[in-house]
Amino acid sequence: MRIAFLSDLHANIHALTSVKRFLQENPVNQVIVVGDLVGYGASPGPVIDFVKREGWPVALGSSDMRVAMELGGSPDRRGIADQVLSWTREVLMPEQVEYLRRLPPGGRLMTPVGRVRFFHGSPHDPETKLDLMAPERQLEELAEQLGARVVVVGGTHVPFVRTLEDTVFVDPGSVGLSLNHEPGADVAIVDCSGRKPKVTLHKVTYDFASAAFDVMAWNLPPLIADVIRTGKMGA
Repeated sequence: MRIAFLSDLHANIHALTSVKRFLQENPVNQVIVVGDLVGYGASPGPVIDFVKREGWPVALGSSDMRVAMELGGSPDRRGIADQVLSWTREVLMPEQVEYLRRLPPGGRLMTPVGRVRFFHGSPHDPETKLDLMAPERQLEELAEQLGARVVVVGGTHVPFVRTLEDTVFVDPGSVGLSLNHEPGADVAIVDCSGRKPKVTLHKVTYDFASAAFDVMAWNLPPLIADVIRTGKMGA
């Protein structure tokens, strides 16, 4: 049983369509999105419609929640993020906003290696990021509480895997706005068919120039276009 985990799509339809082609060439049994369909990128509506058509399970992300619930700014979210989320609310159709509003905070599924749990930030709050570099005991206790062999979270935009005892923690990175200093769309594939889960991280190339052009065409912050082209924040 092979599961592809995607996270932080961030309204980048160019990246998402390339990921779909990648998954057609590298078949999996299930595709799961760990939140943040919208935010930053220039194609929030097309990305929502794409994921709906595919029927992929989606967990509520922090950007999704802020758009759907029309939450105001917070001290640590002023600036570019709130500017783009405000624009996103204006361009989405009511049914697309309602789709975001109905997203669950996370999900679970049983596999041959045991239970898989996924959520964007923490089990009950998409805005509270889970620190995968936390002390071992802290993460082991969380795994025990969740009863999970695989825990998948998003939000950092940097692919990461950490194995502790019998549990694997995965951050797939970001499809639409990767920050690991290499442009491209991040995909994590978890193979749950053996005795232990095996994780492979992939970087999918896409038309960065077109994605960056769309950002500029909509008069969104130029920094977003720079990140799309470089895979890093700032020089």
